[in-house]
Amino acid sequence: MPTPSVLVIGAGAGGIATAARLAQQGAKVKVIEKNDFVGGRCSTIEEEGFRFDQGPSLVLMPEIFVEAFQDLGTSIKQEGLDMIKCDPNYCIWFADDDTVQVSSNLSQLKHEVQRHEGPDSFPRLCAFLAESGTYYDLALKYVLRRNYLSMDWALRMRPWATVYGRVSKYFYSDKMRRVWTFASMYMGMSPYAAPGTYSLLQYIETVDGIWYPRGGFQAILQCLADVGRRSGVQYRLNSPVESILVSQDRGRSARGVRLSSGEELYADIIVANADLVYVYNELLPPSEAALALKRRPASCSSVSFFWAIDRTLPQLKAHNIFLADKYQESFDAIFKDHDFPSEPSFYVNVPSRVDPTAAPAGNEAMVVLVPVGHLNTGSAYEAWSWEKRVPAIRDFVLETLAARAGLEDLRSCILSEKFETPATWQSKFNLDQGAILGLSHSFLNVLSFRPKTKHPDIENLYFVGASTHPGTGVPICLAGGKLVAQQIMEDYNQADEE
Repeated sequence: MPTPSVLVIGAGAGGIATAARLAQQGAKVKVIEKNDFVGGRCSTIEEEGFRFDQGPSLVLMPEIFVEAFQDLGTSIKQEGLDMIKCDPNYCIWFADDDTVQVSSNLSQLKHEVQRHEGPDSFPRLCAFLAESGTYYDLALKYVLRRNYLSMDWALRMRPWATVYGRVSKYFYSDKMRRVWTFASMYMGMSPYAAPGTYSLLQYIETVDGIWYPRGGFQAILQCLADVGRRSGVQYRLNSPVESILVSQDRGRSARGVRLSSGEELYADIIVANADLVYVYNELLPPSEAALALKRRPASCSSVSFFWAIDRTLPQLKAHNIFLADKYQESFDAIFKDHDFPSEPSFYVNVPSRVDPTAAPAGNEAMVVLVPVGHLNTGSAYEAWSWEKRVPAIRDFVLETLAARAGLEDLRSCILSEKFETPATWQSKFNLDQGAILGLSHSFLNVLSFRPKTKHPDIENLYFVGASTHPGTGVPICLAGGKLVAQQIMEDYNQADEE
């Protein structure tokens, strides 16, 4: 039986996974990537012995990663990946100098919860994990394993409720409600708006823990790309795509791509792993669907700092969350006003605390991610205004680290700095509005409402990645790659039989 030729636009997690799966089924696959590296946002910055994860810095849902390698006839261990478990999962820092260690060790977690919720709180913790665990099991079965969804079963996941609302049913103290809701930021959403379904994130962290791949997050995707190469996948880097070529004869059909150099490449199937809103509005002919996607709510952006530190920082864990005192107000500033909160919550990752290869001996690599609103206009003035705000954001972070973690002289310890803003996220990775997690996961943007993995009007054009089904996050995109590869082969074989 003949197999298709496939062009994949973008070497992000979904594109790499789809390419490897299709190649193992005999397809002739070529991946076209704008940048000079694979992994998309899951890339690393390396400088003078320091290594920083530019995007994700922890592994959740490890079973999805295990499955991806197993389906390709190998394993994480066989590919030489060393997954380090982080314990505690996080250290959460409050403005009153209190800290909470969130662990997958249930006895330690019980102690922390009871310290804030009282001696009768452990059954409530267990009840919360039971509910959120049910959401996770349903998501695995009906979202990550299926491409065509019915809303009947989805009602069992309470998507109309909010994460904060569901958590508040089980936790009564303000601090515990914050501890168990901040993870909605993984979806680029406020816990006061994120569907209650996503309390499953806390279940995943508690039951499976969080992990870090030695060598940085990109090592996982590099290994998946290498597995694909062994099956014949070709990678063409430094090759921006200017447009998708669409045939108008005998119905509209994708037939290839035009590179910014003017070169044209042709294939039976096109898979777009670039940002979905960008694909519809910049790579395809104008359409109402493209304009409609532009109007959908987007996730947040970030101002992220990458600091090489000239000493060790034993005060910090690998993963640290500094929560705003005015918790809800900080989210409103980001998601309602699309701005920078006067007092933001932020995340600090120090990978060298668990992986010594991230920094020279006696030094630390430090990443600070400050969630902010996405771009509104994308104008040159807006880009300039974000650049002008970086010093104030840096000052706030340094002052908070000094006040809460005792890092008074951290500024003088910074050997070098790089940073990203909403504008640079947009320009480097073609992210519409600089939204680092693609389209929002609001109620009308999830489950059967989320954009589909196949273009409704253009034949042979498929999508994989954060803004299409099943959603954002590396494990979710890996699961999406499996769904899209299956769909492509089923459609192609059916067409061949006809």
